[in-house]
Amino acid sequence: MRKNNQYYIRKTHRWLGVIIGIQFMFWTISGLYFSWTDIDKIHGDHFLEPVSESVKLEALNIPDSLMVSELALRMIDGKAYLWVNDSLLINSETGIQKQGVTKNEAERIARKFVRDDFEIVSSSLLTEVNAHHEYRGRPLPAWAVKFDSSDKLIAYISERDGSFQRVRHQSWRYFDFLWMSHTMDYQGRDDFNNLLLRAFSLFGLFTVASGFTLFFITTRRKRRRLRT
Repeated sequence: MRKNNQYYIRKTHRWLGVIIGIQFMFWTISGLYFSWTDIDKIHGDHFLEPVSESVKLEALNIPDSLMVSELALRMIDGKAYLWVNDSLLINSETGIQKQGVTKNEAERIARKFVRDDFEIVSSSLLTEVNAHHEYRGRPLPAWAVKFDSSDKLIAYISERDGSFQRVRHQSWRYFDFLWMSHTMDYQGRDDFNNLLLRAFSLFGLFTVASGFTLFFITTRRKRRRLRT
C-alpha cells in the first residue's frame, strides 16, 4: 500500500510538473524582466520631449445652442480648440467646428512631442484595432505616425481631437507579450481573475504539495531502513 501511494504521488507530481512547468518558466522569465526593467522606458518617456504650451483666451466662442457638459483645451498648430462633450472640436476664436485633424497636422503634433533626432517615415489612419493591437483601448480613429528608429517607434494621435495619446516601441512590445504570458489573459492582458490563471495557480499548489508529500514519505522510508 505504501509503495502504491508513493508511486501515484510521484506520478502525479511528475505530470503536474510537465503540465505547468512551461508556464512556471514564463512566470519566472516575465518576473525577471519586469523587476529589471525601468517602467519609464517601457512607457517610452525617453523618446519624448517636454511640451509646454500656453494660450491667452480672451473669450470662448461656443454656439449658444450647444449644451456643454465637458470641456477641454486642445492645441493644434498653435491654435486653441475646444474639445466639447468629448465629441466636438471647435475653434475657440471663431466658434467654427473642425472635423478632426489631418495627416499633416497629426505629424506636426507627433513631431512636437517626439525628440528631434527621430525622423518621421510614414503615417496611416487607424479606424479599428483588435484586442491584441498595441493601441487597443484608446480613442479611434487615430493617426499612427512611424519614426525612423531601431526600436520601431510609433506615435499615436487621436484623429478626432488631435490629442497625443502614446508611443509604442519594441521594448514595450516585449513587455506586453510577457505581461500577457504572466497574467495568462490572452484576450485583454489585464484580467487577473480568468479561469486559466486560477486553474494553473491551483495546479501549482498541488505540484508543491505533492512534492512535499513525496519528500516526507521517502524520508520516512529511508529512516526506517536505517533503523532496521
